Amino acid sequence: MSKETVAPKPFRFAVQSFSASSAQQWNERALQVEELGYSALHLADHIIGPGPALERTRHPLQELAAVPAMAAAAAATTTLKIGSRVFCIDYRHPAVLAKEAATLDLLSDGRLELGLGAGWLRDEYAAIGLEFDPAPKRIDRLIEVVDFLEAHMSEGQLEFAGEHVVAREYEGVPQPVQKPRPPIMIGGGSPRVLRLAGERADIVSFNFNNRSGVIGPDGVALSTAQETERKVGWVREGAGERFVDLELEIGAYFSIVTNAAAATAEGMGSAMGLTREQMLEFPHALIGSVDGICEELERRREIYGISYVTIGDDALEAFAPVVARLAGH
Repeated sequence: MSKETVAPKPFRFAVQSFSASSAQQWNERALQVEELGYSALHLADHIIGPGPALERTRHPLQELAAVPAMAAAAAATTTLKIGSRVFCIDYRHPAVLAKEAATLDLLSDGRLELGLGAGWLRDEYAAIGLEFDPAPKRIDRLIEVVDFLEAHMSEGQLEFAGEHVVAREYEGVPQPVQKPRPPIMIGGGSPRVLRLAGERADIVSFNFNNRSGVIGPDGVALSTAQETERKVGWVREGAGERFVDLELEIGAYFSIVTNAAAATAEGMGSAMGLTREQMLEFPHALIGSVDGICEELERRREIYGISYVTIGDDALEAFAPVVARLAGH
């Protein structure tokens, strides 16, 4: 893989959270994320609660709705960026999403990172009565929504007539603080989505290839070190010369700060169908001491160009020394 002779992007770190027991707890968590030096607080964008549908997806429960939780986190903090990793474009009318996003950017004084995805959790679609279209159609819709969001956040009257989105005879308000629009993050794991992210996004979010519609071994097998290198290649194909300007982000879903890295990786790897060595280099995992994780992150940045890492809130405090050492470097 060819590499541009440019300085690596500085490290940034985010926390992804799914729940809170009270307003006070949520506000305190947002403040803690900010005070510990993390760049952003992310939510996912899922709707269904406990029950057979959620069990079939194998997805963790998300108790909080993304938009109001993001607004509350922004109100409780002063510098922390807020985002959804990522908004499912099928869960809101695009005009509603555009207005909510612009409002979030305005009320946070320009701290929104606008994450977008084509949607993938098949049983969630069924549980809320949405048609789960084939992937090509969902990605076509994602492309059109990106176009529409940019039009909605531009000045002037909307005259947008696409196959999936129609809006006309009004101006998009409010206008966002960030110009020309908040940074767009596009997330996914398939070739077409990642080429699109390379072409249109500011931040590329690497995820499992969730073609099966559930979290499972298929997604893990398509997210190994070798597969991640292929994914970076798809981003390059879409980006062309603009690749050097992109920020590459990944969710480290299995982040464990420990002095027993080998044994921990052995146990986790066996459960996921990976060897100990594969688990230690698995791009969606960070297992080891603070020193070891810092070295591994620097290695991965050199190999993949990934400089933006999101961890779960269960590792918020344990991972903070890594953030303190690497953030901005």
